[in-house]
Amino acid sequence: MRLLLALALALAPAAAPNPGGPYGQGFQAGRTVGVQLENSTIVITGTGLGAKPDGYRIKRPCWYEPGRSAEDMLKTQEDLRAFWFHTNPNSTEEEFQEFLKQFKDKIGQPGRWWAPAYNAADPGGMSCWSALEGAIWVDQGNTPPAGITMTELLDIARAALTVPEPQIQLNPDAKSYVNLPTFVWLNGQGQTTRSVTATLPGLLSATVTATLDDIKIDAGTTSDRAEVKENCGPAGRPYAKGAAFTCGVRYLRASADQPRKVYTLTVTTVWPVTSNADQSVVPFVFDPVEGTVTRDVQVGEVQSTVKG
Repeated sequence: MRLLLALALALAPAAAPNPGGPYGQGFQAGRTVGVQLENSTIVITGTGLGAKPDGYRIKRPCWYEPGRSAEDMLKTQEDLRAFWFHTNPNSTEEEFQEFLKQFKDKIGQPGRWWAPAYNAADPGGMSCWSALEGAIWVDQGNTPPAGITMTELLDIARAALTVPEPQIQLNPDAKSYVNLPTFVWLNGQGQTTRSVTATLPGLLSATVTATLDDIKIDAGTTSDRAEVKENCGPAGRPYAKGAAFTCGVRYLRASADQPRKVYTLTVTTVWPVTSNADQSVVPFVFDPVEGTVTRDVQVGEVQSTVKG
């Protein structure tokens, strides 16, 4: 019976995708896919799609979603008559009618059939899905165990949320020198707010928003060899003649004794995440999303000769 139900649900008409973003399938096929929905009517849209995901995983990789009405489900199962007798060649018409009875009994009752869906990007997604029923009847106003809720929608939106890789500018750029401040700032970062919305059409909608807030700097060496300034704000401090040095690194020793004769500077942008959920109802707190980039910095020494 699960096979029939699964086929019926797979044939269900999908909700129209939002032209502003992907529907069903995930947003990226690159390094790591944050979310890839299967057998789902959830629509994912937003400005926070398409960059490198940060590996955030949905906590529960499968769930039930509201599906067909009693009338639509019965018609779908009746349309599977040929498939029923093909897979059950020794069955009788009476047995087929007995199978249909579970759907006929729901006609006129307030409620809906719920169907299983899962995150195919999660290694445990399919096995989680296969342990669920092919469809379950849920009375109107109720949510079944493992049924999709605002919490799950927020989790799905967060898994799809990405931020751009930082594009940084240094001054000096090609080479720095001992005790010379190396200014750090972002170049061409674009929008400083990115959001993703996961929508269960006609029922629930959850939005998460990441806002660029800060920059972290790792000089690539120990504190006795570099002084780090991290009063950067969301964009860093561009170099200007006479400007205060508040965001960057002052290297105290040359890089000649380092591997490849350079220091590896790491700059990380920090994007705190908020949601549209009522925190008194859904107390959901996300860690910030971070974007990281590295740059090689060669640091030399200025040699001088003093003559008396």
